[in-house]
Amino acid sequence: MVDNPTAIVLFDGVCNLCNHSVQFVIKRDAKNYFKFGALQSEKGKALLEQYKLPLDALDTVVLIEHGKAYTYSTAPLRIARKLSGLWPILSIFLLVPSFIRHPIYRWIGRNRYRWFGEKDSCMMPSPELRKRFL
Repeated sequence: MVDNPTAIVLFDGVCNLCNHSVQFVIKRDAKNYFKFGALQSEKGKALLEQYKLPLDALDTVVLIEHGKAYTYSTAPLRIARKLSGLWPILSIFLLVPSFIRHPIYRWIGRNRYRWFGEKDSCMMPSPELRKRFL
């Protein structure tokens, strides 16, 4: 299905916050470690199914890395570990128990459309970025 990238980030393709976050990661992913796909896409849905995640899991970014799927606050903190600059420092928050981190992430997720808006359709990557998308 996917030609074995190192890590895949699945995101809500119509969420403005999610789209800006993907652009943020792309700019700081100097080694092109991540590939991206919309949760709503066929490949996104297939990966959710493969990792036994709900197909309507649009309230979280999903990181698939080394054969394991990470969701909620764990996914962005693990993504930060691979970014250039000082962003890997954020991974220290992985030491905070998930029962504390996840509710904060879910609160932002529940309000993201109200705070940041949404698009009518999924983002279309530019021709030079297309190879980074599923």
